[in-house]
Amino acid sequence: MSDIVKVPPEDLVDKTGLFAGMNKFMGIASMVMILGFVGFTIMDVEYSSAVFSVGKDFIIGTLDWFYVLVVNVVLFFVFWLLVSRFGDVRLGKDDEEPDFSTFSWICMLFSAGLGSGLIYWGVAEPMYHIADNPYLAQEGIKPGSVDAAAMAIQITNFHWGLHGWALYVLVGLSLAYFAYRKDLPLTLRSAFYPILKEKIYGPWGHLIDLIGVFGTIFGLATSLGLGVTPIAAGLENLGWMSNTTTNQLILVAIITVLGTASAASGVGKGVRILSEMNVFASIGLLILFVILGPTAFMIGMTITGAGDYLWNVIPMGFWIDNEPGRQWQSWWTIFYWGWWIAWCPFVGLFIARVSKGRTIRQFCFCVLLVPVSVVVLWMGMFGGAAAGVDLFYSAGVAEAVKADYASGVFQTVAGFGYGWLVVPITILITILLVSWFVTSSDSGTLVMCTMLSMGDEHPPVKFRIFWGVTSGVVAGVLMLAGGLAALQTASIVAGLPIAILLLLMGYGMAKTLHDDFPVLEVEDKRELEFLNR
Repeated sequence: MSDIVKVPPEDLVDKTGLFAGMNKFMGIASMVMILGFVGFTIMDVEYSSAVFSVGKDFIIGTLDWFYVLVVNVVLFFVFWLLVSRFGDVRLGKDDEEPDFSTFSWICMLFSAGLGSGLIYWGVAEPMYHIADNPYLAQEGIKPGSVDAAAMAIQITNFHWGLHGWALYVLVGLSLAYFAYRKDLPLTLRSAFYPILKEKIYGPWGHLIDLIGVFGTIFGLATSLGLGVTPIAAGLENLGWMSNTTTNQLILVAIITVLGTASAASGVGKGVRILSEMNVFASIGLLILFVILGPTAFMIGMTITGAGDYLWNVIPMGFWIDNEPGRQWQSWWTIFYWGWWIAWCPFVGLFIARVSKGRTIRQFCFCVLLVPVSVVVLWMGMFGGAAAGVDLFYSAGVAEAVKADYASGVFQTVAGFGYGWLVVPITILITILLVSWFVTSSDSGTLVMCTMLSMGDEHPPVKFRIFWGVTSGVVAGVLMLAGGLAALQTASIVAGLPIAILLLLMGYGMAKTLHDDFPVLEVEDKRELEFLNR
């Protein structure tokens, strides 16, 4: 990499005018792309949904093997990095210290990579799997039983565990390495310098970054639009507002304003503070579940689910369902892989943004193993709580989830049997849902602005406000037109080119590390050993 060509960021962005501080071509192209996509979707929602569904059905029905291959290759590559001789290489200059404390850093990892999904899917997904999944028949387990509950938690851990987080590790590590060690722009294109060289500053680089912007803004819009459902469900349970489209749009507006304000304040203030508050509040909620729920059963399910997951993670990771007519794997596992992949540019760049000064080993360990450990604990406790009150107290959680996936967590709280605590816990859950969505919104806004400003870690505030508001407007318009499902499908389709980019990114990272830190020849090693005596 001694021939690296660096172009100063100021040469890549406009200095005056409307786009001052941003790459003009990228700014215009992203606006045209967003307006074109939204316009196509809402003009004829049924037609656009059908078009996107054809692409999704082809991917999850025909290229399922490719998605399985990609996530496994990335996972093994990340574990290799973790134990390799490159582990002590710093993501920055050799004497550079991290910008954030380890606690703040880990809190921000959660703000982008997990967030509110844990709260309602921690109950909803196990309750779906406890009644139906192909592993039940393979193991001879009766649906709706205690053993089925353990299997359901194992599957949920699989979908939220190592494979997905490894994708974030690869993207975040590559971007941080080239940005902070090679002084290239903190954008998606920089990870492809080993392949494209100086062409990253031209059309190919613009295309790569636009793919990242597409995945970020539409992924955020989809999550925001779909995520207001559990918030509205919580407020409806409290009797504060009905769960209507109008009220959901009001919630989108509120979250957008809060997220934009947080993004405008920067990573070191709003994003960091909100992330830390969310972590503390989430720990409090988890403790309440442990105390109020069927504690012994929950602990047992957590331990069993964790052990079963670790024992079966490799065979589950390579399993492809060839049963004719059965679509469970397409609906669940392949859909998850596509969604994780689609979110890679957004989450990976944000993680890179807050990881300056970390070593490769620290990065791989904390970004991969710490969140997965929390996922296993959380899914075990929440899934165990839901299964426990349903199996032993007939709390109706499974029926609630079938009717509305977002209502399962509130039905679980009601099933604990402490009526006087239902309202305060429901309030806590609803506040957490809002707060986690705000942190996802602000981190996504910062990522988009960073890419469009060619790697500026402190992009102009006016662009943070513009793109923060834009993501909320896109979510609101698509909700009103009924186009969120189409957008969700399109995001999965967009994951296909990103999956190809991931393989190229891994190749580029491995090549660069070997070029930058060559292995000493045998003679050199012997001479070094002699001199050290």
